[in-house]
Amino acid sequence: MLEKEEINSPALEELMSHYHSIITLLGEDSSREGLLKTPERVAKAMLSLTKGYQMDPHEVLRSAKFKEKYSQMVIVKDIDFFSLCEHHMLPFYGTVHVAYIPNGYITGLSKIARVVDIFSHRLQVQERMTLQIKECIQQTLNPLGVMVVVEAKHMCMQMRGVEKQNSVTTTSDFTGVFNQAKTREEFMNLIQHR
Repeated sequence: MLEKEEINSPALEELMSHYHSIITLLGEDSSREGLLKTPERVAKAMLSLTKGYQMDPHEVLRSAKFKEKYSQMVIVKDIDFFSLCEHHMLPFYGTVHVAYIPNGYITGLSKIARVVDIFSHRLQVQERMTLQIKECIQQTLNPLGVMVVVEAKHMCMQMRGVEKQNSVTTTSDFTGVFNQAKTREEFMNLIQHR
């Protein structure tokens, strides 16, 4: 059985008050039975969805940084993520694919996914999140190169505005040896064979 996530924050009460006001401003009766606990639920959800601000992604990588002579591509692909668009605070979600070529140090594979979780649990834009993941790995492990590809669907495009249900946005960023087209192509070929 999954354990319930405990949300403790000094901001909880104030957030609840604001969400109570928002419900009222939208024209709803905030004392209606179905809405009585909604301000608390939404406040807790927002604190959970933005918990990445309280975490240090560099420390996550350093906590499992190991000396290793391996110098070929390491790929962690199909890392699921959910984030909130900073423009509308609506979800965007998809997958992240990360590759790096070690330069004397590797990290635990789960730590790459944790870095994705930390940056995605903030108010974001996909482009910045892609850059932040790449920079964190490059700065912390100092590999020969890093490449990150993010594929996502944005609810702000699906639910409002242009209302395009099937559009997917792809972003990528890379450093070092991934500046060579051949290395990038190898990575792209490896993540596309699913």
